[in-house]
Amino acid sequence: MDRIKVTICAGTTCHLMGGVYLQSLSDHLDAELQSIVEIDGARCLGLCKDSNAGNAPFVLVNDEVMSEVTLSSLIERIESIATEKGI
Repeated sequence: MDRIKVTICAGTTCHLMGGVYLQSLSDHLDAELQSIVEIDGARCLGLCKDSNAGNAPFVLVNDEVMSEVTLSSLIERIESIATEKGI
């Protein structure tokens, strides 16, 4: 089964802009999603330097850049991907 890879930026800007709350993602996923989601942290994704990327906090979901991420928007995206994959 394909896993959904989530990489949360833990750089200073992302951390201060709310990324710290994203670190608790696994606590907010149901058991079925927890089994297919791989959560990693990154020191810095370097996306805040790219004006086209949006604003912090940043998360990569299967290499898709998400900006201004909240816990609820991240969960919605994960659920959407899981639905697309028929999970």
